[in-house]
Amino acid sequence: MNPIEILSINIGKPQLVPYKNKEVVTGINKQSTDAALFLSWENFEGDGQADLVHHGGREKAVCVYPFEHYAYWVNELKQPMVYGAFGENLTIRGLVETEVCIGDQFELGEAIVEVSQPRQPCFKLSVKYDRPDMPLKVQESGYTGFYFRVVQEGHVAKTDILKRVLRHPHGITVAYANRIMHQEKDNVAGIRKLLEVQELSVSWRATFVKRLEGQETDTRERLTGTTPNTTSNPTSGGAAD
Repeated sequence: MNPIEILSINIGKPQLVPYKNKEVVTGINKQSTDAALFLSWENFEGDGQADLVHHGGREKAVCVYPFEHYAYWVNELKQPMVYGAFGENLTIRGLVETEVCIGDQFELGEAIVEVSQPRQPCFKLSVKYDRPDMPLKVQESGYTGFYFRVVQEGHVAKTDILKRVLRHPHGITVAYANRIMHQEKDNVAGIRKLLEVQELSVSWRATFVKRLEGQETDTRERLTGTTPNTTSNPTSGGAAD
């Protein structure tokens, strides 16, 4: 397998931005940094996000997005894009959703990280690009990126590489998880396959368990921001929004 490049490390604190005649608190506007940063159990130093219900915490400490998708979005949005365009902490090249599995582990500088779930797009992408359909477009494209949990803390620099040190034996890709979550919601066999992966995040596991129990699960709030977080007291920890 070719080396996985870290093109950019992106961090940023939550800030108030205008959206639909109100102000929304979001940490999606990350800035690239050349500094070597300490990666703790919950986030890179200097990073944070506003909505800790849907983002951040130990299972979503690092948001990762493949640079391979940038050209698609430049064409789709008709505008240039810079590193961190999707609120990701790591912009990488050499690993996309069809090639990485839930539970895979990687060396990331001094740290060890593990794939916990796909990134689930929310309305903060609409805030950033002034496109109400943006989260749905990301979801439907499958170009979501994914999250790492931290297995071992340590310093990380842009000059490091991302090296896979463990391939999960179940081999359930991020792309497959996205398909079962968003397109094949009644695929019971697929849901059961995902639930066999102990490393799957608690939140995705809970959603799949509810589906098996016959409970409806609706992600419209995340996609549309029908009840956006407008608190003026943002809390640090984790990645993305």
